[in-house]
Order: sequence, then C-alpha cells, then structure tokens
Amino acid sequence: MGRAVKPVDRLIAILRDPGDAVSLDLPEWMMVLTVARAELLLGSLAHRLSGLPVPAEVEAVLNDARTEATEVRRAALWEANRVAHALRTLGCPVILLKGTAFVAAGLGAGQGRSIGDCDILLPRTMLPAAEALLADAGWEWVKPDAYDDLYYRRWMHELPPLIHRERDRMLDVHHTILPPTARPKPDAEALLADAVPLGGGLAVLSHDDMIVHAAAHLFADGDLTGGLRNLWDIHALVVERGADGLADRARHHGLTTAVGRAMRLSHAIFATPGPSCWRRLTFNDRMFRRRMMARDGWGRGRRPITRLAFYIRSHLIRMPFPLLLRHLWIKWQKGRAAPASG
Repeated sequence: MGRAVKPVDRLIAILRDPGDAVSLDLPEWMMVLTVARAELLLGSLAHRLSGLPVPAEVEAVLNDARTEATEVRRAALWEANRVAHALRTLGCPVILLKGTAFVAAGLGAGQGRSIGDCDILLPRTMLPAAEALLADAGWEWVKPDAYDDLYYRRWMHELPPLIHRERDRMLDVHHTILPPTARPKPDAEALLADAVPLGGGLAVLSHDDMIVHAAAHLFADGDLTGGLRNLWDIHALVVERGADGLADRARHHGLTTAVGRAMRLSHAIFATPGPSCWRRLTFNDRMFRRRMMARDGWGRGRRPITRLAFYIRSHLIRMPFPLLLRHLWIKWQKGRAAPASG
C-alpha cells in the first residue's frame, strides 16, 4: 500500500498542473483548501482553477477567494495611489514592492495574490521629508515605544511601521531590502536607479531586482513563514519574463546564495524553468524545503524542531550575535515590566 499524499504536496501539484484537481475527492479538497489558505495561496489557487470543473462546495470557496482577491487588489492600488499623492512633492517616484508592485505592474504574480501591508522603497536621504509628509496625510506610528523606534531607525532597513488613522492600512517605508546588519549588502542605489516607472508617481523594481528582492526576503530575512507563497511569486515572475540576467544581478547585490537557493527550490517544487545549475538541490536546500512544506491537513505547522531552528536562524542572520543578545535582553526586560492585563 502506497504512502498517502500530503495535502501540501497535492496543493503544489494542482498549482503546477490544475488538471490534477480532477482526481480529488471532497475530503481531499477540504484539506488542500485549508493548506492553501494557511499558506496565503488560496487566491492564487482560485485563479489557476478558473473555468475548471470542481465540486460545488469547492467552487463556492474558490469564488469567494476570487472576490476577495479582486477587493484586495482594488484596496492595494488605491493605497498606493494615496501614498504617491502624499509624497508627490518629494520629486522622486514611490517604488512599490512585493504584492502591490505585482498588481500595479499587471504581472501574473499578482493574479489572486494576497496583499497585506503597502511596502515602498525610497532613497534613505528622503526619509525625514517622507515621514513629515506621511504624518500630514494621516499616517501614524504603530510602535510608539522609544526603544522600538530606535531599533528600527538604527538597525532595520525600514522606518517603524505606519498605519493610516482612517483607512487602517499599514505602510512600510524601506530604504533598502535587507537590514544593514545582515551579511549581504544589496546595492540600494542600483535598485532605485533601475526602477521602472508606472506613471502617477509610482514605479516598481526592475524584473531581475523583483526576483532578487523576493529571494532575499525569503532566505536572508525571515524564518520561511509563508515561504511557499513567496516561492510561487518567484516562479510566476520567472515564467512570465525569464531569468536571463538574474545571476549577474544577484552577484551584484551580494545575494547569489539566496537567489540560487530560490531558483533551485522553485524548480524542485514548482518546476520553474531555468539553467541546469539551478536544478540540483543541496543538502541545505532540502532542509529549507522541509521547513517550507511543514503543514498538516488542518493547516497547522508541523515539525516544531525544524520551525524553531529556522526561527532562531532568522534572528541570527539579521544581526551579529552580541547585538542580538542585547536586543533580546531589552525586549525581555520590557516584557517583564509591562503591567499585567485582566
């Protein structure tokens, strides 16, 4: 008797080839939909399955996901418009990042894509003026604590997060794509110089820089939570516009390791096209794949030791160990000093 196929494997198979969906029974469908929702891939799955016959109960869920994705897209584009309007006197385009960039540029990676915060990139020298303009336009600090504010400004690649007091929408203002304390040092000036204008005061990163940023975010700046969604972004970008100059661009930004791993895993999981050098997984790649696919049929995280190891890794790659210890000590003390609720 063969081993049961895991729901996360079924989800991946359907994203790769929607025709595989015809073999699923209703209980299998429910697990696939649950995992897709947990991985923020439900909208992407719904888009891939448009027009294909599925059980009525499944179609109802997919239709809801398509409706939600349409509303998310509308809200993201409106928020980008409002940010550009608020910053219009800066004299430089607002460079959109991640999901908002995909939908604004009309890319396949944006089809059905979940979008949370509005992420933008500006020259570091313009951050003080941008802060003042955004405050005048209704954005407020999410983290008013003095230490958190200092931590972001001194050690992070972005301002402390902002939220609009009327629309309740989050805004992250970046000046580069990795913390200055991280080992790789992406060329922020090159990211800005090669951005592609969209009009209306907006721009997006160049195609290769979009992939580099996605790989950096996935493998050099986090614990791989939501990793399959981010890897699907990379797959969609490569399928649509290729990866001919990607290796050179990754080398320029000091992100050859992250981009190579992203391309190898994207090929192994989603069959992303690419040269042969990006087709053989290393031992470390397999550990990353194990972490990215740690979901059960209820959408819960599996493999707690693996997830803990990657959580610890995510902190270690962000800053030197002495600085990390100091940061964790301060946060622990602040937690102890906080008044108990209830």
